[in-house]
Amino acid sequence: MATSRKWFVPYVGRHDPCPPLTPVSYETPVQLYLGFQPEGLRQFAPAEALRMGTLWPDLYSPYVNPYLHLKREAGSNG
Repeated sequence: MATSRKWFVPYVGRHDPCPPLTPVSYETPVQLYLGFQPEGLRQFAPAEALRMGTLWPDLYSPYVNPYLHLKREAGSNG
């Protein structure tokens, strides 16, 4: 299964005026990997669907800050 969190390291030139931001993270929506919506997908109850932001559990993707673990690692090393 494909993951919705992607990471890449951009090219950093010798003469770049700004400090590099590496690694860079971005999310792709789960819908990209679904194709056509199959029949009979599970559904949340209406109240839970409003809380989750989607009717279908297979399309639920909570946001997790990918940079928190980098900050924790930097804090434990220093």
